[in-house]
Amino acid sequence: MSINFELLDLRAFLAVYEFGSFHKAAELLNLSQPALSRRVQALEQRLRVPLLERSTRHVAPTAAGRRLEPIARRLLDELDSSILSISDLGEHQSGQLAIASIFSTAIHFLPQVIRRFNQRYPLIRIRVHDLSPQEGLESVIHGQVEFGINMTGSTETDLSFTPLLDDPYVLACRRDHPLADKKVLKWRVLAGHALIRIGRPNSGNRAFLEAALARANVRLEWQYEVNNLTTSLGLVETGLGASVVPRLSTPNRRGDLVVTRPIRSPEVVRTIGIVERRRGRLSAPAKIFRDMLIEQWTPRLKAVG
Repeated sequence: MSINFELLDLRAFLAVYEFGSFHKAAELLNLSQPALSRRVQALEQRLRVPLLERSTRHVAPTAAGRRLEPIARRLLDELDSSILSISDLGEHQSGQLAIASIFSTAIHFLPQVIRRFNQRYPLIRIRVHDLSPQEGLESVIHGQVEFGINMTGSTETDLSFTPLLDDPYVLACRRDHPLADKKVLKWRVLAGHALIRIGRPNSGNRAFLEAALARANVRLEWQYEVNNLTTSLGLVETGLGASVVPRLSTPNRRGDLVVTRPIRSPEVVRTIGIVERRRGRLSAPAKIFRDMLIEQWTPRLKAVG
């Protein structure tokens, strides 16, 4: 028996399956809700079995829907990958890829990967949402981006986290700062120096750092408090104080006025990785971009280790 259906019918079913909502799935696929419903109904009619149980408050897959889901994902994944693997078609593939990234990785790592990706797929537009850790997680959860680059700390069960890189916190100070001549610092030697704290209360980086220091019974006295890293480094450059920052946010370059020094006892490290929806399905371009990110970071993983 031959069963005919359109690929968009499968995409409609998977979107509703993932979000448990016709409204959110319609927004993701840029369809009206009636059009999306017709797509799902057409697939159910062709398969002669209900795939989703609908109520006024909730949408859940039936037993048949749960069996179809991995088959549909595999079918669409293989199709997308096959099309992009044909160089002529891949070069002419158009569309848009949206990802979220915390600020430090958006500045220092993404440009190189974007350049490589653009050389292969020049017609695919890339939108980078440079967000705070919490904002980045929410954009992934709500399907506003395909995946995110974020730090550890999320307790969301609907998200998966793939570690990529350990990023230790360091002291950023001017080259003429009294602590700049030391190769390695301990937290206790920061006492008596003007320090700049970064982040709003309960922000991702600030909360992570303060929790780690509290566990190690380390207490710091902050003279200044700012909301973002750029402002903090501006104060450091003018000699107003030093700041504790993730190492990725201040890459050392010859001639820089600001230098970084590692801090031990204990070493506080955040882990950077890729955040995805557990039941989500990356588009073929997103998977390729994700693989390029992992490839780009492999040498950095070795360097940090």
